[in-house]
Amino acid sequence: MAELIVSKSGTKKAVKGCNVSGDFYKALDKEVRDIINRAVSRAKSNGRKTVRPGDL
Repeated sequence: MAELIVSKSGTKKAVKGCNVSGDFYKALDKEVRDIINRAVSRAKSNGRKTVRPGDL
């Protein structure tokens, strides 16, 4: 498995009051990678090499 984009410790802090299952991190990582890939595609389709907040 590739390195996680979002840290486990940061995720645990954000969850507040709930436990985090081991497979949650992999699922979260996939979602974040999908969001990033869509943003990159949008930037490229607009002729840019810079990903901006509006690409999200």
